[in-house]
Amino acid sequence: MAADAKVEAHTVRAASLPPSAPLTERQEARRRRILHASAQLASRGGFDAVQMREVAESSQVALGTLYRYFPSKVHLLVATMQDQLEHMHGTLRKKPPTGETAAERVAETLMRAFRALQREPHLADAMVRALTFADRSVSPEVDQVSRQTTAIILDSMGLGEGVGAGAGAGGYPTPEQLSAVRVIEHTWHSALVTWLSGRASIAQVKIDIETVCRLIDLTDPAGAER
Repeated sequence: MAADAKVEAHTVRAASLPPSAPLTERQEARRRRILHASAQLASRGGFDAVQMREVAESSQVALGTLYRYFPSKVHLLVATMQDQLEHMHGTLRKKPPTGETAAERVAETLMRAFRALQREPHLADAMVRALTFADRSVSPEVDQVSRQTTAIILDSMGLGEGVGAGAGAGGYPTPEQLSAVRVIEHTWHSALVTWLSGRASIAQVKIDIETVCRLIDLTDPAGAER
């Protein structure tokens, strides 16, 4: 533990792998092993169970190498959340939501994602705690989580990423729609926190998600024209 703390204090100031730098096949495989080990440890014991030295041993990388990829446990767990959301996104694309309206599809999608996290409460708690603890140094990883959540919501709406003057199937969201998406994203993350802390039931979470998703209908340009 003390050794981990010393290494972390040193390596947080060191240059980690630039987010924009393309990884080689070998580096990507190493990164995937690290994220898998992080998720496995978190699933067993939550935030406190994820110790950088154990992650390094489980993923078969040197401790110094691990810190070059992820300067701290918070960086690692936030990246783990982005990875988990990416997997969920792939699953949701294979089996899209069936709601008639965009609001219904988004609510269904977010509840499916919520239930996936519900099946791994220790992992969910670890990732959400990391998001809560994240400071400015973790901004790139936090932004990736936000972008992934936004992509999931926009996919459910039938829209692409970006901003456009109009919306439609396969089109781009308007600024008003993106604002609604941000509010929905904040509500979803807040619902995770309140559920994990035992302050909200799944039924209450569902009501909150369905309520906030009504913003999608209110900001739909087609609805405004009618």
